[in-house]
Amino acid sequence: MSTTPTGPSDPAPRPAGGPAVSAGTVASPRGPAPTGGTASSARTAASGRRAEGRPDRVVPTWTDPVAAQASEAVGGPWGRHAVTGGALFWTPLRVCLLFTTAVLALAWVKQAPCADGNWAGYVQYTHLCYSDTVPLYGLHGLDRGLVPYLDSPVEYPVLTGAFMVGAAALGRAYTGLADAVGLLPQVPGVQAYYVATCLLLSVCALLTTRAVLALSGRRPWDAAMVGLSPLLFVHAFTNWDLWAVALGSLGLWAWARRRPVLAGLLLGLGVAAKLYPVLLLAALFLLCLRAGRVRTWLRTAVAAGAAWLVVNVPVAVLAPENWARFFRLNSERPADPDTLWNIAITLSGGRLFDGPLAEGQTPEVLNAVVAVTLLLGVAAVAWLVLAAPVRPRVAQVAFLLVAGFLLVNKVWSPQYSLWLLPLAVLARPSWRALLLWQATEALLWVPRMLWYLGTENRGVEVEWFLGAVVLRDAAVVVLVALVVRDVWRPDGDVVRAGWPGVDDPAGGVLDHAEDAVTLRPSGSHRGHVPSPR
Repeated sequence: MSTTPTGPSDPAPRPAGGPAVSAGTVASPRGPAPTGGTASSARTAASGRRAEGRPDRVVPTWTDPVAAQASEAVGGPWGRHAVTGGALFWTPLRVCLLFTTAVLALAWVKQAPCADGNWAGYVQYTHLCYSDTVPLYGLHGLDRGLVPYLDSPVEYPVLTGAFMVGAAALGRAYTGLADAVGLLPQVPGVQAYYVATCLLLSVCALLTTRAVLALSGRRPWDAAMVGLSPLLFVHAFTNWDLWAVALGSLGLWAWARRRPVLAGLLLGLGVAAKLYPVLLLAALFLLCLRAGRVRTWLRTAVAAGAAWLVVNVPVAVLAPENWARFFRLNSERPADPDTLWNIAITLSGGRLFDGPLAEGQTPEVLNAVVAVTLLLGVAAVAWLVLAAPVRPRVAQVAFLLVAGFLLVNKVWSPQYSLWLLPLAVLARPSWRALLLWQATEALLWVPRMLWYLGTENRGVEVEWFLGAVVLRDAAVVVLVALVVRDVWRPDGDVVRAGWPGVDDPAGGVLDHAEDAVTLRPSGSHRGHVPSPR
């Protein structure tokens, strides 16, 4: 088995007189490959690089044309004599967390008109501030102290219901304190609940940014793509999905730190909040199969299953009908407006698949078609993982599975796109591609709200909304194609090619692992990226 690295054996020198970037070229910063030694040796090596005037991490304004152009607003790209890694306070982590906080603050400003629950005049549509959390506060009896599942059926997984209970408790605590003290602003109970929800979701967003930075290896500034995300601005507070996104991201961080049991516990909790983190477990399985690390994956899977059972079994025993509502609803619901299936049904005049559905009728044909399509998509990704010339990175496989699931699933609620955000940043950290995709996500929100508003209230026809759905899906397909190209031609993967000796910063036990199972003839693949010596 050959051990030819996918990245450059000798990094390109820094350009004289400043950076030189182009849309199709990635310039690698100078500097020795990481040694993987102790923390003290790493600090010593970093200090040596700074003393020699060489960066200890990828400099975005040298490698990304969009970052280079944007830096002109603050004096231009990083200079030849600038030193990285010497900041005492404004480290990449703190700057990226500041970016995230600023975007979340703007997101709150956008949501503020809907916070008090007074949606007269269709303010939720005209101000683009609709959030599921506000109407469900009353529908699920949270305003009366009811407990989800035990007192009322909830259409979400159990840990999301626990999130609702926590936010409601914080909201009641605030209103009680405001009544007792008399100095705090008096607000409706639903507003106190929504503010508490947004604060908790903001913590989840900050944890996601932190996890992405930890998973990015020599590219800590990639976390800024999460912090400055237009998608985060639009959908941070639309639903509770950031809760699952944070758990999934933390689970991947634990995996990268070679703590498979902790990774499993966090991913299991993520599945108990939203089902999609099970696709992250599937990605790890495919990669562990290729690397011969299935026993390690089994430890993660068992821990994930245990965490899911601990959360779900008590509720399933105490309120089996209410607990099962989530699964029944997902079986019975028709194609979501944001899906290609709905477009096909609309174009056929409602005759495609099951035809017109009666109230409560399960779309059995559509469910079967979606299930088969999902299995074919997973099989295609599995083939790619085992047939690629070099083992793909964790983030690449996870992104492909989640993106494929969203594209062919019968439900794609707008906030589901947050599932893709950290994975897309880690899979293909390119400002241009990610911003163009997120622009389509933000654009889709506008015709969706105006379609709900109705033409009688100066809204738009459904064709505008469906056109925006096609545009968004096309952008996701392009991202998928770019990631597949990077997997099939790993020399073009900016993560591996951007720093010598880098294999998979999020790989954990997979990082620099030898291949055990592949679908390529012996000697026809390049194996793994060798660990630097």
